[in-house]
Amino acid sequence: MSAVLLMLAALTWLPGTLPLTGSPWPLVVIFLLLFPIFAGALLRLILAGPEKHLLRLAFRCLPGKVQAALGVLVVSGVVLAVLGMGSAGSLQSPEIRDGRYYVLDTTPYARGEIEVSYSQYIAVVESDQRMMYVIPGLLFAAAALLAFTAGELRRADNGLRSSQPTGFDHTGPSHSP
Repeated sequence: MSAVLLMLAALTWLPGTLPLTGSPWPLVVIFLLLFPIFAGALLRLILAGPEKHLLRLAFRCLPGKVQAALGVLVVSGVVLAVLGMGSAGSLQSPEIRDGRYYVLDTTPYARGEIEVSYSQYIAVVESDQRMMYVIPGLLFAAAALLAFTAGELRRADNGLRSSQPTGFDHTGPSHSP
């Protein structure tokens, strides 16, 4: 899901607008999926009860391809977010009323709604779309990172428990001094 959302965010830099620009359904689906998935991953990590230094070690124990994929998702999400924030400027919340294009100008001391040209309106729509996809994309990548790390911690804990001696071997109780 993270890769799809980040790819959609990158597509907003191409000429034209993405389909379903005015539809609320993509946002509804994204957030209906995002919150349970992110909360589940976070809960899974909390229940694993790791110490901070173990998180880095658990991530490093993941297969290299998984580490690379998660790293690419997080880095590309951060880059897209930084570039998206830089291009947005202080204009947001585009809307059309009576055939005219309006945006909210959030410049300090000049905050208010202003009328803009069609090209400025499209630029603000694309910027809003970009951030609408980047932020959940980053959160899905973080959820994957948390879930894989928690899984690796659990796998390591289970391996540690199974390798600890129980005091019994196949011949009976241990009688070591």
